[in-house]
Amino acid sequence: MRPWVIAAVAVSFAGPALAFDGEAGVPLQPSEAAGAWSLQTGKHDRTICVLDLGQRRTNMGYALRIRGDCGAALDAQPVAWAPTSDGMRLVGADGGTVLSFDRWSNSLFTTHVNSPVDLQLRRGL
Repeated sequence: MRPWVIAAVAVSFAGPALAFDGEAGVPLQPSEAAGAWSLQTGKHDRTICVLDLGQRRTNMGYALRIRGDCGAALDAQPVAWAPTSDGMRLVGADGGTVLSFDRWSNSLFTTHVNSPVDLQLRRGL
């Protein structure tokens, strides 16, 4: 069987949620990040709060607005977001990282493997 046929069969069995879109590990551009992202627990797929990522530059990174209460999911209240070499991070008032995310696809970011929490950002509400 040809390699491209095997890949097509593998993607069809994996489903659209697991299909590789070529964006994993690619830095996030502010223009493509703009909009609403749901902060969810990875295990229960429950939305905790919504983060509106903006394209406007701020002192700490890029504009961020939080809808709802992220509560205990985050160690500190983020005031901005910033792209990283392989995803993005939420930035606190002191300029430190509140939480980092790895880019999984264009619409899904997951917490770093060494993070004590199991959270993800999904595009949309």
